[in-house]
Amino acid sequence: MDRLTELELFVKVAEVGSVSRAAEALGLSNPAASRHLAALEGRLKTRLVERNTRRLYLTSEGQDFHERARTALTELQDAEAALHSSTLNPSGVLRVSASLSFSMQQIAPRLPQYHQRYPKVRVHIEAANRYLDMIENGIDVAIRNREFEPDSSITIRKLASTRRLLCASPAYLAARGTPQEPEDLARHDFLIYVLANHAHELRLSNGAETRVVGIQGLLESNDGQVLRAAALGGLGILVQPSYIVYDDIVAGRLVPLLNDWDLPRIQINIAYPSRKHLSAKVRSFIDFMAEEFARNDYERKWTSYLGLK
Repeated sequence: MDRLTELELFVKVAEVGSVSRAAEALGLSNPAASRHLAALEGRLKTRLVERNTRRLYLTSEGQDFHERARTALTELQDAEAALHSSTLNPSGVLRVSASLSFSMQQIAPRLPQYHQRYPKVRVHIEAANRYLDMIENGIDVAIRNREFEPDSSITIRKLASTRRLLCASPAYLAARGTPQEPEDLARHDFLIYVLANHAHELRLSNGAETRVVGIQGLLESNDGQVLRAAALGGLGILVQPSYIVYDDIVAGRLVPLLNDWDLPRIQINIAYPSRKHLSAKVRSFIDFMAEEFARNDYERKWTSYLGLK
C-alpha cells in the first residue's frame, strides 16, 4: 500500500467526516479507500476511526495522529509549492469563492488582465452569498467580509474597508420624501439583505451618538444584486456596501442618505489556507488583487468622490 495515500486519505476523512466523500475528493473508489484506511490502522496497530449508523468520528489516538499527519502533509505540500512558486508561469485551475456582487463587480472585469499576465491559470469562480468551507469545497482563495476566521488554518489579508450606505432612487425619494433623521427611516420601505448581521435593524453612529432603528422589508433577499435592481426601480431604500452602489450613486441613479450617520463598516479580506509557501497560482491571484485594490485606492475612492467621510 502507498503510505502517502494512506496519510492523505486519513487526513481527508478527518476533515470531511466521511470515507466516501474523502475517496471522491482524492479520486479513489470506496473499496480502495477502505483498504487504505484499514492498512494504515493495521500498520499502526491502533483504531483511528470509529463509525456508527449516524456518523464517523476519530478516536483519541486518531485525533493525536491526525495533527501529526496533517503537519507532515503540509510540510510536503510546502516543499512542492516552493518549487512551483519559483516559476514565472503559474498554471492549473484556481478555485475562487466570492459573493455574486463582488464576483460581478470586482473579479470578472479584471480577469482579462489577470489572464493576460498568467495565461496558464484557469479560473473557476464559485459565486455564493455564504461562506463555503474552503477545505471541504476545494477553494483556493475566498473573498470574505469578516475580520477573522474561526479556522486557525486560514490566513486573511485585508484588501480594503468600506462603508455600508443607505441609498434610494430619485423617484422613490420624490414620492416618499427624503429622511432627515434616523428616526425617519422607520416610516420607509426597505430592501433588506437577509444575510447581514441584525438584518432588521440599523445601528447608526454620528461621533459619540448612536441610534438603533428597526426597519421593515418591502422586499428581502439573500442577494445584493436583486435588491440593487429593486432600488433602481424605485421600490425602497437599499443598505449595501459602497462598492456595490458606487457607480449608481456617481451616475445619479441612486442617492446616498443620512451621510453624517455611519453604519458598522465592512472589511474586505482575501482568505487562503495558511502555509509558508503558497502555490504559484494562489500567490499570483492574491498579489494581483492586492495590487489592484492598492492601485485604485478604493478606501478613498468609495468615500471621497461621494462626499463621505
